[in-house]
Amino acid sequence: MAISSKRTTNTFITALINPRQWRLLDMITAFFFFLVAIFFFMAFTHYGDSLAASGRNTLLRSSDPRHRLRLVSAIESGELRGGGVSLDACSAEEVDHMPCEDPRVNRFLSREMNFYRERHCPRHIDTPLCLIPPPKGYRIPVRWPESLHKIWHDNMPHNKIADRKGHQGWMKREGQHFIFPGGGTMFPDGAEQYIEKLAQYIPIREGALRTVLDMGCGIQFALERGIPAFVAMLGTRRLPFPAFGFDVVHCSRCLIPFTGYNATYFIEVDRLLRPGGYLVISGPPVQWAKQEKEWSDLQAVASALCYELIVVDGNTAIWKKPAGNMCQPHQNEFGLELCADSDDASQAWYFKLKRCVTRTSSVKGEYAIGEIPKWPERLNAAPSRSSVMDNGVNLYEADNKRWIRRVMHYKKSLHIKLGTPAVRNVMDMNALFGGFAAALISDPVWVMNVVPAEKASTLDVIYDRGLIGLYHDWCEPFSTYPRTYDLLHVTNIESLVIDPASGERRCSLVDLMVEMDRILRPEGTVIVRDTPEVIEKVARISEAVRWKATIYNKEPESHAQEKILVATKTFWKQ
Repeated sequence: MAISSKRTTNTFITALINPRQWRLLDMITAFFFFLVAIFFFMAFTHYGDSLAASGRNTLLRSSDPRHRLRLVSAIESGELRGGGVSLDACSAEEVDHMPCEDPRVNRFLSREMNFYRERHCPRHIDTPLCLIPPPKGYRIPVRWPESLHKIWHDNMPHNKIADRKGHQGWMKREGQHFIFPGGGTMFPDGAEQYIEKLAQYIPIREGALRTVLDMGCGIQFALERGIPAFVAMLGTRRLPFPAFGFDVVHCSRCLIPFTGYNATYFIEVDRLLRPGGYLVISGPPVQWAKQEKEWSDLQAVASALCYELIVVDGNTAIWKKPAGNMCQPHQNEFGLELCADSDDASQAWYFKLKRCVTRTSSVKGEYAIGEIPKWPERLNAAPSRSSVMDNGVNLYEADNKRWIRRVMHYKKSLHIKLGTPAVRNVMDMNALFGGFAAALISDPVWVMNVVPAEKASTLDVIYDRGLIGLYHDWCEPFSTYPRTYDLLHVTNIESLVIDPASGERRCSLVDLMVEMDRILRPEGTVIVRDTPEVIEKVARISEAVRWKATIYNKEPESHAQEKILVATKTFWKQ
């Protein structure tokens, strides 16, 4: 009995002295069931979706660099996939924004040699992750070839240019359009008559000349019209083109001080001009009032480099560059000297201008006018100045055949609108030899062939076959206005953001695809070829940039482990 009495007493005493412990246990149990109820409520009602969307939107709109990194990671991994989540639109003020040519930033830089007008790109971490909106009233551009003569005014409503140039017949406002009658400052009777005048002195129609660099062409309007163009400033760096790539360099009132800075700009033009090519300058300083000294200096520099003065017709001067390697700079007041044979004349990505003349002997092979085949034969003739052989296999010929098959597959099986008026401005973002562009040569398109700056340089091959292109690093924005391309094509997209030496990622696919969206027109097309794993990642990012994407199998003849993603940029408005 004593024992039993003790147990009873202990139980009674415990119940009297610990009532809080029971209440605490009840509270914990109740809170647990409350959380379970909240979980089911959020999981199976629209309130949960709204709360999740609110969190995602907070991440999307945050300007905190740490949130930006989290957002990029979430998009690439697919955490934000589904539910209609997409990147926000940038401010309406950014409709014509070019990140590397931003006057709000560049106006604080040095004006010496136009440094402030060159590329000065922001870090990705310092830029908002948003999509450039179209301007108010934007329409799908006028189709080629009608676009050559008129464009929609609201697509680029820059009336001041029309007001200044209207009397010259260059462009005029006419209702809802800007029209281009064909005139210009230096050719008031029209560009056709001007070209006819040049044809009296230059073999324009004989197939010998194909690639032309027109300096100062009025880029934004040119691209909207369907004419190849690119933003670049001749300042402190080489232009992003290979040595001896252009058959003709043309300047119509471009106002470049060719003889300034010890003729540095003329030397750069000489690097770009193919031996046997032609230099045409119309306007100042050619026989121009009050510019007698500049005109005299220009003739002196050209003479020092053995350029043959073909004609001076009014305010137009035409020179022919010597085809051989015999010219040594003569005694001159500019101190012109030849570069060393070891100079890499085609190194041109963020490369400072040199004040020495490029030796033709520094570039091996036959590439002078008269040595390379005429157009169109040069398109498929293997260029001699670049190695295209690997263990007995002609990589150039194999590449050409591969792209003929691929383009046929794009048109017939994937129903991409190549060869129709819907596609005019095309870019190949990883061009190699330009095989994709060559396979499109019968279509009414032009192709900007981009050779990534961190990869082997094959841009000289592209120019030797009569195509055009430039160097670019895809971890930076491209130098063009928003909405300038109808179709973007890229093979091995992930290689564009990977360092080829270390294998480390240099930037993100999200940043690259946001930039692709900036330069792509609404309802434009993107074609991506890569491994199935990369294509899945690209498809996830496509949702965030508001593209409608479909994944296809490769063409039957291909042995590569790859898929093809075809996406359309939706035409959204703010």
